[in-house]
Amino acid sequence: MVLEANRSTVNLAAPFTDEHEMFRKSVRSFIEKELNPHCDEWEEAGTWPAHDVLKKMGTLGFLGLNYDEEYGGANADIWFTVVLAEELGRCRCAGVPMGILVHTDMCTPALAKYGSHELKKQFLEPAIKGEMVGCIGVTEPGAGSDVAGIITRAEPDGDDYVINGSKMYITNGVQADWVCLLARTTPGRGYKGMSLIMVPASTPGFSVSRKLEKLGNRSSDTAVLTFENARVPQSNLIGAEGMGFYLQMEQFQMERLVGAISATSGMELAVRETMKYCSERETFGQPLIHNQWIQFKLVELLTEIEALRHLNYHCAALMEAQAAPEEITRIASMCKLKAGRLAREVGDTCIQFYGGMGYMEETWISRYYRDARLLSIGGGADEVMMGIIAKLEGMMPSRKKAES
Repeated sequence: MVLEANRSTVNLAAPFTDEHEMFRKSVRSFIEKELNPHCDEWEEAGTWPAHDVLKKMGTLGFLGLNYDEEYGGANADIWFTVVLAEELGRCRCAGVPMGILVHTDMCTPALAKYGSHELKKQFLEPAIKGEMVGCIGVTEPGAGSDVAGIITRAEPDGDDYVINGSKMYITNGVQADWVCLLARTTPGRGYKGMSLIMVPASTPGFSVSRKLEKLGNRSSDTAVLTFENARVPQSNLIGAEGMGFYLQMEQFQMERLVGAISATSGMELAVRETMKYCSERETFGQPLIHNQWIQFKLVELLTEIEALRHLNYHCAALMEAQAAPEEITRIASMCKLKAGRLAREVGDTCIQFYGGMGYMEETWISRYYRDARLLSIGGGADEVMMGIIAKLEGMMPSRKKAES
C-alpha cells in the first residue's frame, strides 16, 4: 500500500506542482469530512443537499477552477480540475460526485466561454459561489445519444423565446436553480438550428414533472423537466443563435473527460478495497489473496486503470494546449469508452471476489457495482463513442459516397 500513498506525489506524466498537491489534500479532507460520512443517508434519501454542499465548496474555492476571476473563478490550469475529479472519484457513492461535476464542468463551460457578461453575472457567478445549482438540459424522451433528434422548441416571440417540450434524465434537475437548455430555435430536424439558452427554474411554465428512481447513483436527484410556454428573454441565449449543437458538443468533451477521470479513481478504490478484503477473508485455510488467479486478475485491472489514467492525462494536456477540436474529441471519446467498459469489468470482478458478501447492501462494493454501470450509457453511450472515433479515424464513408 506504500505505492498508493506515494503515487500522487511522484507523477511524471502530469505537471502536478506542490500547489496542486496542496489542493488535492484540501479536497480529500473535504470529501472525508463532509461527503463520505453522509453517503449512506443520502443514498437512502435518494438525493443530496446540493445547495449546502456546493455552498461549502464555493467558500473553499473548489468551484469555477478554470473560469475567469471576474466572476469568482480561480483562472487556474486544467490540472486543478483533474485533481478535483480524481478526488471526487474517491467518494463512497458516485451520485454526489456526479452532481458536483455536472455543476462544475458540464452545465457551465459554454456559459463561461461564450455567455454574455450579463449572463455570467446572473448565472455563472452565483454558481461559482455555490449559491445557485445548475443542470444541463439535453436528453429528451425520444432523443438520448442522438442529440440531433431533439424536438424541444424555443420559438422567438418579440424579445423572448417561448419554450415547449421536455427533458429527461436530468442530473440535479430536482434542485437546480437554472437549466442550460439545448432547444430548437428554427424549425427542422438534424443538428442545425439549435441554440443553448439559460432558463431559470423560477420561469412560469417550467416544472419538474417527475423525480426518477434509478438502479444506481441513488444519491443524485434525476428528473424529467417540462416546459409549457415557458418565456425567457432572447438575451438568455449563449453565443450565436443556431450554434447550440456545436457548443454542446464542445461541452460534452469536458463532461466525458471529468467523468472518465473520476471513474478511474473510483475503479482504483474498488480494486484496492477488494485486495484488502481478500487479504482478510480466509477460505480453505488461507487468505483469498493467496490465490494466484485472484492476484493476477487484480494486478491486470490495476494495469488497465493506470493506462487509462495516463490516457486521461493526455486528453487534459490536449485541452490545456488548445489542440485541434477533432483531436480532443477523438481522445476524450476514447477516455469515455475505455472508462465505461473498464468500470464494468472492475465492478463485476470485485463483486465476484467478495462472493456472497459482495451481494449484500451493507457492502460498499455492491453500490459501486450499480453506480459504475451508468458510465457506459450516460454522456454518450459506448456505441456513440465508437461511432465518433470511427468517423475521426476515417472509417466512415463520406455522405456523398453513402448516397451514391
